[in-house]
Amino acid sequence: MRFVSLRERRGGIRRAAFRFVLFIGVVSLFADATYEGARSIVGPYMLVLGSTATAVGIIAGFGELVGYGLRLVSGRVSDRTRSYWTVTLVGYFINMLAVPLLALAGTWQVAALLMIAERAGKAIRNPARDAMLSHASSQIGRGWAFGLHEALDQTGAMVGPLLLALVLYLNGSYKEAFALLLVPAILALSFLIVARAAYPNPRDFEPEAVNLEEKLPSVFWLYLLGAGLVAAAYADFPLIAFHFKDVSLAADSWTPVFYATAMGAAGAAALVLGRLFDRVGIVALIGALLVSCFFPVMVFYGGFTIAFVGIILWGIGLGAQESIMKAAVAHMVPSHRRASAFGMFDFGFGVTWFVGSALMGFLYDHSLVALVAFSMSLQVLAVVWILIIGKRIGQGRSVGSADTKPSVGIAT
Repeated sequence: MRFVSLRERRGGIRRAAFRFVLFIGVVSLFADATYEGARSIVGPYMLVLGSTATAVGIIAGFGELVGYGLRLVSGRVSDRTRSYWTVTLVGYFINMLAVPLLALAGTWQVAALLMIAERAGKAIRNPARDAMLSHASSQIGRGWAFGLHEALDQTGAMVGPLLLALVLYLNGSYKEAFALLLVPAILALSFLIVARAAYPNPRDFEPEAVNLEEKLPSVFWLYLLGAGLVAAAYADFPLIAFHFKDVSLAADSWTPVFYATAMGAAGAAALVLGRLFDRVGIVALIGALLVSCFFPVMVFYGGFTIAFVGIILWGIGLGAQESIMKAAVAHMVPSHRRASAFGMFDFGFGVTWFVGSALMGFLYDHSLVALVAFSMSLQVLAVVWILIIGKRIGQGRSVGSADTKPSVGIAT
């Protein structure tokens, strides 16, 4: 019988953790291709079904509100029941099946219900999924795990809209486009089921430290405030696309190309920033925020080329938000409270995003200068705030964390 050394055993665990992250990343790739593809054309589809612009705006806003509000509940349910896989599976099935069913919607009201169901499904599964990813990240690096996952996620977000753009370019109907999304939806669910069978207990990747503290640490709330400033300052792509159409920046066919470019930039940034995060800590996030804070003046005042560069910066910021901004949460929260923390983080981020988006829409109608000033100043304020609490973010690693990774505070 061959003796297995401790080093070999740890290497095997790390390889298994990497494969788990890769599996979930592939699930997200096909999932994003499904619902991001749908989101890229659902607006005009609602128009075809007889909806008004007011109804579309209300439905989209309510869907996002449901999508972020439910995360607060699903995160707590996941932590209390420890049924992370069950919650994740339920959420993904609702999320994935609602999209291709849009092909069968005969009225805009039915389409609206399916849009809201899609957002609800994503809300149910995200906190539990992110908690499982955080356990695997303890073996391969927080930033690298969340960065790799986000890179695959954004690859799907780039491919989905381009695929449906091709369908419409070839004179396919909206219903045919939505029906085609059944393929990536089934692939996403298939990979998810295989991952569940292969890795039934992702919590085993991270030995749980003894921690009787049930409240989230104070540093988490301070960090959430900084993240909320970023969310409130970030212009939605629909508003940016509205501006491009309003000023006739480019032909309509360029809009999905701009969006796909942003998703590609987000994915590439997530990979690079993930590696940097594991080496230099929160400095990587601060650097990404400083780079992306210039996007408002470029997309709202630049010509085609400058706006295109601005969209890339917008994508870099988005990639940071979805990867290393979440990776930092895993350092400062005990493992048995991660799903609740991710749910609360997403909820707070979503609410401030909604408030900021509404305000920027108002500012766009009244003063473009005020919109740009609001967005850029809030992003800079977020950088200053995260710099101030940077040391405390690093210290938050000790809260219930069993790994021995370097602190994520300001590198010294």
